[in-house]
Amino acid sequence: MTKPLKIVVLAKQVPDTRNVGKNAMKEDGTVNRAALPAIFNPEDLNALEQALRLKDRIPGTTVQLLTMGPGRAADIIREGLFRGADGGVLLTDRKFAGADTLATSYALMQAIRKLNPDLILAGRQAIDGDTAQVGPQVAEKLNWPQITYAEEILSCNGERIQVKRRLERGVETVSAPLPVLITVHGSAATCRSRHAKQLLKYKRAKTLSEWQDAGNNAYGSQLPDYLRITEWGVADVGGDEQQFGLSGSPTKVKKIENIVFQAKESKRLTASDVDGLIKELMSNHTIG
Repeated sequence: MTKPLKIVVLAKQVPDTRNVGKNAMKEDGTVNRAALPAIFNPEDLNALEQALRLKDRIPGTTVQLLTMGPGRAADIIREGLFRGADGGVLLTDRKFAGADTLATSYALMQAIRKLNPDLILAGRQAIDGDTAQVGPQVAEKLNWPQITYAEEILSCNGERIQVKRRLERGVETVSAPLPVLITVHGSAATCRSRHAKQLLKYKRAKTLSEWQDAGNNAYGSQLPDYLRITEWGVADVGGDEQQFGLSGSPTKVKKIENIVFQAKESKRLTASDVDGLIKELMSNHTIG
């Protein structure tokens, strides 16, 4: 019988890139998250589904979400609970603010060491940065093996895991020992819908900060354990404070430029104009 797994899913609340406007960025080059609608990063939902499928197959397996962000990012953990996760941790602290992928992966690594999972699943990349760096960086910092571009977890016996990867020109099947970090491709199965019973059970789940913001300071005595969303700051995860947030982020944005295409910039082409347009685009290196 396969032993139960402790799974952590790295999830991120991201700006909805379908609604990016002129106020999407701050003057310091960081994302103005308050000005944008927030959603569950799509490929992290694919990762959550793979975790929940393992939970379905291996009795006793638990799934925890780990996310970093402002207080409202607790919505991501609640969304995971509604779909079948067992709990989650929100990393939130002003000292985490402005983190690039290097500082983000450092903070996540510190938290993961406290959680001590057997398996970490994450989306391949987030739609706000499109770097696909955080998952691999976390694996490197933990000195864990990693599998990227995963499309399906085929099997897991508690000691090794077998995964199908989606590559540009086909698929391949690989295996790795546990513990391992896996990043999941967007072609993986979509995440299951919210479950009505889970929604009713966890709809009042809150972090301590949310409970206090609502005017109730009796967090510990008022809520059962399953409704307490864990909230950790820099002091809770430990580590070198200089490696968190802006101070730990070597990536600096030098310039931001908003480009909005106007109708007057469009061209109407006849069949004979297409060849000339292609030559024009190649000469100014727009293509080719």
